[in-house]
Amino acid sequence: MATEYYIGTSGWHYDHWRETFYPEGLAKPRWLEFYSGHFSTVELNNSFYHLPSEKAFANWNNSSPSGFVFSVKVSRFITHVKRLRDTTEPVANFMSRARLLEKKLGPLLYQLPQSMRYDAQRLEDFLKIIPGDVSHAFEFRHNSWFDDRVFNLLRRYNVGLCIYDMPDFRTPLVTTSDFSYIRFHGSRWLYSSGYSDEELEDWAQKINELGVTKVYVYFNNDAEGFAIENALKLKSLLGVSS
Repeated sequence: MATEYYIGTSGWHYDHWRETFYPEGLAKPRWLEFYSGHFSTVELNNSFYHLPSEKAFANWNNSSPSGFVFSVKVSRFITHVKRLRDTTEPVANFMSRARLLEKKLGPLLYQLPQSMRYDAQRLEDFLKIIPGDVSHAFEFRHNSWFDDRVFNLLRRYNVGLCIYDMPDFRTPLVTTSDFSYIRFHGSRWLYSSGYSDEELEDWAQKINELGVTKVYVYFNNDAEGFAIENALKLKSLLGVSS
């Protein structure tokens, strides 16, 4: 079976993309419409800082074409404040909003704090409460999580390991579910450096070898429009037309 690739950026609502990506004079409410003409997916990251309103989720759904996919970064209240404990109600509240994206809802991303170390029981307790009809991926920021025990636990629940690249660090290229979730945070400087064609060619080969049914890729190096440039290049390398 051929792999489906969904390649985009982490967010789209950046003023510094005006005129470097968005045409001069294009009103902000139309930016998502313009963006979705170039990419088939986006990672919603403002949802990490506050829970968007029902109206916002509905508007995003209505402002994007059929087949478009929103991956959604889960609230830091769940990951950083509650640190995955006592989260049944917060998860339900978050899911009630995210589901307003309907068929366009992609994976939920849980970025854990760097100070949070390996705790298999805490992770499994959390995995038991998240809905099984939605895809989930975990971005671990502490090295102790990159362990076969964690990978096997994620596999039991068909939950993805977020593969990511940032200056001086790259996660193991491990698959734990039927999809892969990849984030690019910058090659030399965090969020503010682009990836060379040679680096992207190397990544395209690695992505081709993952052997999963779907791959979601998001560039988080938004400064100076690097994310747009790199995402378009990777699309070309992987033969993605939409």
